[in-house]
Amino acid sequence: MRTYEEFNQYVERIENLKEVMGVLHWDQEVMMPEGGVNARAMQFSVLSAMRHELIVDERLGELIEEMPEEVDEENESIYREIKRLHERSRLVPTELIKELSQLTSRSFPIWVEAKRKSDFKHFEKTLQLLIEKKCEMARCIDGDADPYEILIQDYEPYLSLSSIEEILVNLKDSLVPLIKKIREEGEDIKETLEGDFGLQDQKYLSEDVLNLIGYDWSRGRLDTSPHPFSMGNVFDARITTRFEERNFVDGLLSTIHEFGHALYTLSLPSEHYGTPLCGDMGMIIHESQSRFWENHIGKSLAFWEEILPIIELRFPKMKFGNPEKVYRMVNRVKLDNSIRVNADELTYHLHIIIRYEIESALIRGELQVSEIPSVWNEKMEKYLGITPENDSTGCLQDIHWSHGSFGYFPTYSVGSVLAAQINHHIEQDVGDIGELIRKGDYQYLKNWLGENIHSHGGKYTTSELIKRATGEDIKIDYFVEYINRKYSELYRI
Repeated sequence: MRTYEEFNQYVERIENLKEVMGVLHWDQEVMMPEGGVNARAMQFSVLSAMRHELIVDERLGELIEEMPEEVDEENESIYREIKRLHERSRLVPTELIKELSQLTSRSFPIWVEAKRKSDFKHFEKTLQLLIEKKCEMARCIDGDADPYEILIQDYEPYLSLSSIEEILVNLKDSLVPLIKKIREEGEDIKETLEGDFGLQDQKYLSEDVLNLIGYDWSRGRLDTSPHPFSMGNVFDARITTRFEERNFVDGLLSTIHEFGHALYTLSLPSEHYGTPLCGDMGMIIHESQSRFWENHIGKSLAFWEEILPIIELRFPKMKFGNPEKVYRMVNRVKLDNSIRVNADELTYHLHIIIRYEIESALIRGELQVSEIPSVWNEKMEKYLGITPENDSTGCLQDIHWSHGSFGYFPTYSVGSVLAAQINHHIEQDVGDIGELIRKGDYQYLKNWLGENIHSHGGKYTTSELIKRATGEDIKIDYFVEYINRKYSELYRI
């Protein structure tokens, strides 16, 4: 019993330090004045070192060894996750963790300024340092392994890199010919939803839609940031988005995307707060939730039938037309778009593949940091037929590398594949999801996701959780069938 109690004390402190750093991260990106960067970097450095020292503490290692062989399923999961964290972290020196924490905190405002100036050179040295430090960390963990595979395990610890790369290759093979067919044979969708949309009215609209789909404001809030994100825990899951005056759709869809993340977080088993059981199971599961709400709900015809009257009240001077027309415009394949977060469901994954190919080459030493802008533009032209106007709309558009998040990008695409699989199995149970939306019954969807995914928290590994939720391993077939059906109908090909 004393072993359990002491072990649980370590776990509680490790988990709560992570939560504190999450709040500081949110504050830095949303509210903190620019002058606070150096102090925040030191704060992160101290907290990350404290947490790392707890994780690698020899006494925790002894407690892990002393745990009884037979424990209940819940304690076994906590033990599994803490043991994995302990064994991985003890290979990395605390000093390196401190350096990385300070560097990522200081790199964020440098990236923001570089993006504002559209000047990659302003960010180049910082990015070089980030890559060097992340590669050093990967070598500490396993000097003989592919360093990119080591880093991707921070975001998906249980699916192999080979299985992730196989999905990306199959996505590219499926999407390129479909996009080509749309470009050459599809009925042109010329009209767009551009206009004059006040930023405050857009925020009100996002709040309207969050109310409709059931965001719990008592445990969350909506703010703006340079790049949309969600953070928090089962008691406090906040979301951010961003708005553009000429385009209300992308900001609204970003809000819905982040709602999917927050809903997952808010539906975790609260009775296990302070342990990995009240945590998510990696970013592929997390992104499957956000991409489900963004694409299968937020881009559906039924949803636009539901929210168009709300939009017309917020923007009474705009003439939108009927829901079918708006639905087609919302789902238009943007063959001229260079921005990932503004991309449609098809070209989005080519944006992801470009980032995956560049970051994996950087980490493997096959590409120099100075080459990023030219290689980025070459790949954009090769895969999407467009060249970004500048660095801001090209290689500086994403926040991820400023956080040192190398290996995160593939989770978006694999999460989208899983979202389509989840959508298929929900419809196997209930029929057309559109009918639920038309009745305003979002609770059924939340109940299904809660029962099959959210409520399990960190109990099962990724593969086990997918198998329990859908009855099978992750498969790309449902996504391919979904996009071919949807876009064949949209473009009448």
